[in-house]
Amino acid sequence: MTNVHTSRLGPHTKWVTRERARVDRIACPWLIRNFIDKDAEFLFVPADQVLAVAKREDATPFDSPGAELGHFVDGGKEYVSFDAIIRKYGLKDKALLELAKIVRGADARLAGVTDSAPEAIGLEAAAIGFQNMAANDYENLRLQFPLYDALYKYCQWRVEEGHELEHSVH
Repeated sequence: MTNVHTSRLGPHTKWVTRERARVDRIACPWLIRNFIDKDAEFLFVPADQVLAVAKREDATPFDSPGAELGHFVDGGKEYVSFDAIIRKYGLKDKALLELAKIVRGADARLAGVTDSAPEAIGLEAAAIGFQNMAANDYENLRLQFPLYDALYKYCQWRVEEGHELEHSVH
């Protein structure tokens, strides 16, 4: 399912974020492993340690206060870290951009100020369930990555074939 087979950044990269990942902090590692560096390593640490660990480990911080790759507002709309990574690395895959709407809607906190997709509410619910099932953040990644694989395939189906859900709530 991966779209990259070698790192676009050279040797494998290291990334760090806050522990107790739910939506954006699981979606971002999925994005990184599938579109930027298939061998990327992820560290989950207490929120107040993210920037210090990033410096010490030569890791890229994300979805944490003070990190370049975090939530931002543009044109009055809130975007999440998933969007920040897509923007920084110039990713243009149309299905990925559709997936970003789902992630954004499940993670953005400025109510009503995003172009989220209706599937977002299901992603947020599933993410909470996975977080509560998983023993730690690494197990959470392992459990949730197939969900993102499936959502990406769904977005490809919508974008490439023009399909819509049969039973969606409007």
